[in-house]
Amino acid sequence: MSRALIIGSGVAGPAVALFLHRAGWQVEIFEAAEQPDEYAGLFLNVASNGLAVLEHLGLRERLVSGGHRSPHMAMWSSTGKQLGTVPNGPARDPERGGVVVRRGILHRVLREAVQEAGIPITFGARLESIQETDAAVHAMFADGRTATGDLLIGADGIGSPTRRHIDPAAPAPEYSGLVGLGGFAHVPGLAPTPETQHMVFGRRSFFGYLVRDGGEVYWFANITHPATDRAALRTVTAGEWLAELRELHADDPYPVPQILEHASGEVGGYPIDDLAHVPHWSRGRVVAVGDAVHAISPSAGQGASLALEDAVTLARCLRDEPDHIGAFAEYQHVRQPRAEAVVGYARAINKQKRVTTSRLGIAIRDAMLPMFLKKARDDTRNDWLYNHEITWSEPAVGGRG
Repeated sequence: MSRALIIGSGVAGPAVALFLHRAGWQVEIFEAAEQPDEYAGLFLNVASNGLAVLEHLGLRERLVSGGHRSPHMAMWSSTGKQLGTVPNGPARDPERGGVVVRRGILHRVLREAVQEAGIPITFGARLESIQETDAAVHAMFADGRTATGDLLIGADGIGSPTRRHIDPAAPAPEYSGLVGLGGFAHVPGLAPTPETQHMVFGRRSFFGYLVRDGGEVYWFANITHPATDRAALRTVTAGEWLAELRELHADDPYPVPQILEHASGEVGGYPIDDLAHVPHWSRGRVVAVGDAVHAISPSAGQGASLALEDAVTLARCLRDEPDHIGAFAEYQHVRQPRAEAVVGYARAINKQKRVTTSRLGIAIRDAMLPMFLKKARDDTRNDWLYNHEITWSEPAVGGRG
């Protein structure tokens, strides 16, 4: 029986473990974090294409039950004028739109499925190095433990050590010019927003929110910010971030200032980076998936869904190809064009979020956006994002991966 070592227990790692287990592989997951964190991260969108992968795993309803269905996105100007509404899903079938869910819930759903399948997860295992022989691959971890398998799959995120092993000259992530912030709040009297997220092109920052039936607000902001690094952002306290956001959004329409006034708890701050044009996704017995080879900014709402697509595609290739070299080549051939197209799509959205302080620039943007949004609402050309379904039962070669 073939054995795969999987580095990372976020989204792609558990998903590829489940599909390989179904294909008869022995798999084990290694996670750098010391233990699961039910409240790690903020929230994310799982689009219809990602939900389709979860359907193949029998996990779609588990996730949807803990999330906020959001097939529609309402866009607002800094003066409180509604600019338009666009689908968060296929234009012809917006009810198949995405679900916004806490990241920790998505991780938990996948982790519980892995545990139910009897797949071991080792926590506190931070990868330090990889060594390969003709017959096996060896993973060395910071605590001194080692593991041996036939293959190693790096689902270890944008800072992936697996990517660096595959190609020490691989490109580094690129900064978008935006810092992402977000958190949770309860605002007295603020009504729920069923099936809708609201996006506000504020005077000095971009802001988004939704309100769940119980009154909990999920909010985020994208602020234009000089290049910085994650370590520097971690030194900024929640109080400092909130003070800056309250100033940036003080003149924006209801309920943006009110949400920020009632925001409490942790406020996550991170540079919005992405990663494209990674030339080598594999080397020898090692391959990478998800953000490790094509990180995407949250603007497209596709990061988790692309990771899930990677998982089913790679597992299908390993199931159907006679050797891992051919499987890895087919996997990259099938996945890279789509992944890079989505990264480019998100970059185009980011340009709209970078704030101009020019009154003329704001006026031109607010005048033009309704036309663009109407076109986006009626245009089916973006359905390529959402209607991409990879069927597990189909063969990898010549299939729709």
